[in-house]
Amino acid sequence: MPGRVIIDESNTFFYGETNLEGVLDLVSRSKKPVQELAWASIGNVLTAIQICEAHDRGVLVPWNSWRHEFYKPMGTLHDADRGGFIFAPEVGLHENVHELDFSSLYPNIICTRNVSPDVIRCDCHSDRDDVPGLGYSICDDRGYLVDVLQPIIDARDEIKAAIRHEKERDDPDEDRLAELEGRSGALKWILVACFGYQGFSNAKFGRIECHEAINAFAREILLTAKQRLEAGGWRVVHGIVDSIWVTPDPDVNDEDREDLQTLATEITERVEIRLEHEAQYDWVAFVPQRESDAGALTKYFGKVAGDDDFKIRGIEARQRSTPPFIEDVQRDCLDRLDTTRSPDAVLGRLERAIDELQAGNVAVERLIERNRVSKPLEGYSQNTQNVAALKRAREQDLAVHPGQDIEYVVVDDEKSSRDRVALAHEEIETYDASYYETQLVRAVESVLSPLGWDRTDIRRELSGERDAVLSSFGASNELS
Repeated sequence: MPGRVIIDESNTFFYGETNLEGVLDLVSRSKKPVQELAWASIGNVLTAIQICEAHDRGVLVPWNSWRHEFYKPMGTLHDADRGGFIFAPEVGLHENVHELDFSSLYPNIICTRNVSPDVIRCDCHSDRDDVPGLGYSICDDRGYLVDVLQPIIDARDEIKAAIRHEKERDDPDEDRLAELEGRSGALKWILVACFGYQGFSNAKFGRIECHEAINAFAREILLTAKQRLEAGGWRVVHGIVDSIWVTPDPDVNDEDREDLQTLATEITERVEIRLEHEAQYDWVAFVPQRESDAGALTKYFGKVAGDDDFKIRGIEARQRSTPPFIEDVQRDCLDRLDTTRSPDAVLGRLERAIDELQAGNVAVERLIERNRVSKPLEGYSQNTQNVAALKRAREQDLAVHPGQDIEYVVVDDEKSSRDRVALAHEEIETYDASYYETQLVRAVESVLSPLGWDRTDIRRELSGERDAVLSSFGASNELS
């Protein structure tokens, strides 16, 4: 309809992840129509922005990707086929932890190191070794990818500064903040994708050597930061790609330890990318992998210094499929761990939650699971709960397409048919308490595993507590 724009909220990425202001910002940069941009992928929008730059330069746009991979010896291929640097987290609870982040590391590497498909491994400087460890040269001519990303980086820095300024006001304008947050979020998604898209085989302007070079520079930068921080009296407890967590080294006297902000400034000047102090935590707990003692790279939680909130990553409270009841119990357990540092207090909360479940006192609305459908029903080979829900939806003539969510309550997890679950809109009279008890134990295991507990220990402790309660109950009856 002329003069109207329709955004389908059930089939949109950017509008769902940001807001209308974020969508409109990208419209101005990509020249895509609003309704088309709303459903477009990140790579689609990034390509549109790159095409705009190509037009401004008078460069023809290839119909398909055409840049082949340069020949390289097996040794170089082995060295190049690596990701960013990772320092495995030290599983456990660490106190007085600081988190440092490199600002937009990969996009800034592209801009400060001039990494671009049109200048990487150029013939005019083939004798140079510009990329650490790989021997790739980079031409002195400014690459087009730099001109694509630098305005986005600068715009996002300005928006973030405006957000900080607005929050510092006595009476922040919430509408203004929402607008700025939306624009910042939209630009962040483009910056996040620009690195990976260089390694995508179908990217119009991609080149795998750019992807490899960016990773090589990132590894060198993180190692440089680690070495300087440790030399300044700080111990690294975790590091992943562009973030690093440090705590005071107990073997270094406080008077000999260098100021963290001063170190961050020095590292910034050395690597030419801003190292920011992201947060200080009273404590941070790094979670082990489910079936291993090694630290999970992206699972941790911590108490932000001077704040009532926790920063949570990777565990159930951050997972969109987690039912509200499970999430609330896990957050209560975090509060108890923060207050007491005692597993007993956490287990006490778990036991009360299990009692609520077994007594049937939990409202079914608080047990709804929400999962995203990844393929049509016929595409699934396993009888998962999602499959049972999709079968149930089909039985009721409800169309659920890939990319959409389906919501349900598990009513009998022993079954493999559509009767395993009930859809959220149905009248649900019961739920599978044993299934949700298992989910509770897993959630509490995430909280206690940094302290050395696993689900076997939790089950054993719960069994002992229940036996003690039953014994006490029997003894009181005998006395009476």
